[in-house]
Amino acid sequence: MPTLPDSYYAAFAEMDGNSHHELIVAEQNGEVVGTLHLIFLPSLSDQGGTRAQIESVRVDSRVRNQGVGREMMLHAIQRARAKGCVLAQLTAHATRKDAHRFYKSLGFSASHAGMKLSLK
Repeated sequence: MPTLPDSYYAAFAEMDGNSHHELIVAEQNGEVVGTLHLIFLPSLSDQGGTRAQIESVRVDSRVRNQGVGREMMLHAIQRARAKGCVLAQLTAHATRKDAHRFYKSLGFSASHAGMKLSLK
């Protein structure tokens, strides 16, 4: 098995044990087939309401279109509600049209235009 760069381990260590971060993992037959990073962000918007940021949604190509991503997303939405979040948000690259359709099918809307600035 290839070794990951130390930066992955450092990021996981920072998330592990932090109540504002949850890593959701989907398994089939004891094998990890999907992951999702859920972050709870206190916000000054929405009268100080907490936002759920959904990041790093990944599903193994062998099991795509079998409901794994949908189940992870529904679980993340349920966790956000349980934590009292006022909204769930995510970004998807503009070229990922299938992902956009998927997120819209879950009730997400393209309400804002996102921007990023690389700091590398």
